[in-house]
Amino acid sequence: MTRYIFITGGVVSSLGKGLASAALGAVLQARGFKVRLRKLDPYLNVDPGTMNPYQHGEVYVTDDGAETDLDLGHYERFTGVAARQSDNVTSGRLYQRIIARERKGEYLGATVQVIPHVTDAIKGFVRADVEDRDFVLCEIGGTVGDIEGLPFVEAIRQLGNELGRDRALFVHLTLLPYIPSAGELKTKPTQHSVKELRGIGIQPDILLCRCDREIPANERSKIALFCNVRDEAVIPALDVDSIYEVPLRYHQAGLDRQILRAFGMSETPEPDLRVWEDIATRLTAPEGEVKIAVIGKYTGLKDAYKSLDEALVHGGIANRVDVDVEWIESETFARDGDLHHLEGVNGILVPGGFGERGIEGKIAAAGIARDRRIPYFGICLGMQMAVIETARNMAGLPGAGSSEFGECEDPVIGLMTEWEKDGRTEYRDETGDVGGTMRLGAYDCVISPTSKVFGIYGRERISERHRHRYEVNLAYENVLAKAGIVFPGKSPDGLLPEILEVPNHPWFIGVQFHPELKSKPFDPHPLFASFIKAAVAQSRLV
Repeated sequence: MTRYIFITGGVVSSLGKGLASAALGAVLQARGFKVRLRKLDPYLNVDPGTMNPYQHGEVYVTDDGAETDLDLGHYERFTGVAARQSDNVTSGRLYQRIIARERKGEYLGATVQVIPHVTDAIKGFVRADVEDRDFVLCEIGGTVGDIEGLPFVEAIRQLGNELGRDRALFVHLTLLPYIPSAGELKTKPTQHSVKELRGIGIQPDILLCRCDREIPANERSKIALFCNVRDEAVIPALDVDSIYEVPLRYHQAGLDRQILRAFGMSETPEPDLRVWEDIATRLTAPEGEVKIAVIGKYTGLKDAYKSLDEALVHGGIANRVDVDVEWIESETFARDGDLHHLEGVNGILVPGGFGERGIEGKIAAAGIARDRRIPYFGICLGMQMAVIETARNMAGLPGAGSSEFGECEDPVIGLMTEWEKDGRTEYRDETGDVGGTMRLGAYDCVISPTSKVFGIYGRERISERHRHRYEVNLAYENVLAKAGIVFPGKSPDGLLPEILEVPNHPWFIGVQFHPELKSKPFDPHPLFASFIKAAVAQSRLV
């Protein structure tokens, strides 16, 4: 029997519903349960693929090619359960389907309305494709009271009635602010948030209270009294040094016990949290430190590179070191024209991105890493910038560039108009839609057994996730090889370069895919583990 846990948020956004859902999923998993996590987003975009990273953070890509909310990255990193397209839905996607059905006459002449048609579609999404899972954790984006979120809250209210008390539970995350001038924690924001939720017809079973300090027993009792929950069901969600401590803290606070009690499942084994204890130990007691420079276009918002940031942490966990990330805006780096930004760094990483802004800074960073023999990791656009830099400065092609940025004398990077996926040919052209038209999702790559990267992966065939439109132009492969770059990883048909490396460099690797999307704290991606290992070795040479 599958049970459903609905996680809502109140007072303010960015309280951490996604992290709370992921950590709860990890604790339930540690008790031996099978979990699945989903996200319902109220915005009208069909998916976040066309949104500016400063608006919405990174776009997380699944194996099956869905562009999804970054919270799905949290879900995967904490549970190891691969997310699917069916785990994230937006208002835009729901309305798109409903209107398409209406145009085909599938509603038999009925007036199409939010209730029941939109709410029925939401309920269908929540309950579909859950297989044999013990728990489905469903996070509702935004905050309670948002106009656009009302159909989703109404849908889960209906589900609560339809499933019954033994199969549906509501967790509400709120803010418990401390007012320094008064010297008090204030419970009113939580009380009003719960009042709003109850006004819509949902009585929360458990409250998660975000706070920067311990919550006194009398304050917890006050919240319980006014919000109509048990004292033990008021769970503190305190600030921690690392997000990977959250599963341990939630268990210590009794969240999983309260969940099971509400479902009448109190007689279950205690969770095995040893893997999280080991991760916490590695993070709190590192044996060294490395400094990594990330030359990016959206460094003003760390959520724009959320999976990348976490994958670097995972590389540090694998090597028992603290990773100090220096976020450098690529435009600033190119404009300054000096190297003070990179003084003392042990590794340089150039991540993905779109558009011409800031590319000269990324190209310069690749050249510095090559000249100074600093470990270099180029991801997606970062790989392409390394190709352009080598073509310009080592291969005698000063006019080398990418057709993404306009016409150039030597387009070493070009638009791939067709490719193979799962036995079928997919097509793309420059006049088509922007959303959902990239090479998206998992693709296989075959690695040469004589390469450095084969030694990192330890196998000849891998699968990694992609999100890009442009590819390295293999017409220049021989010219680039003479300049020092080889491509030991390609698509199975040999037409698409997936990996580059510089054989005579300590660690210089570029990949067309996004390895950060598959990294986890308990299973760091081998490329990130190897990159940080190389950075550790470089730090000992300084």
